[in-house]
Amino acid sequence: MILEHVWIQVRAGDEAAYEASIREALPIIESAPLCYGAEVRRQIEDPTRYLILIRWASVADHMAFRETDLYVQWRALTVPFYDGPPAVTHFSEPLPR
Repeated sequence: MILEHVWIQVRAGDEAAYEASIREALPIIESAPLCYGAEVRRQIEDPTRYLILIRWASVADHMAFRETDLYVQWRALTVPFYDGPPAVTHFSEPLPR
């Protein structure tokens, strides 16, 4: 399993609207094949910054999601609030302890 890390800047003043839209959007992405859950966190120091963490079976499964109608629905709900493009990266399984 991998962890997708999405760093988002939301336009100042749109935070409440973004949070309402992301609550609607999370069940959409979580219904995608081989998605194992997602969460969104708001940065304390800069409340226009958000971190989305999404668990996928693989990077390929994340990329396959981007070719679906679910992705179109996700984008329609979330992208209108972005202040610039998000930074998306992927992380491997946790290192052994």
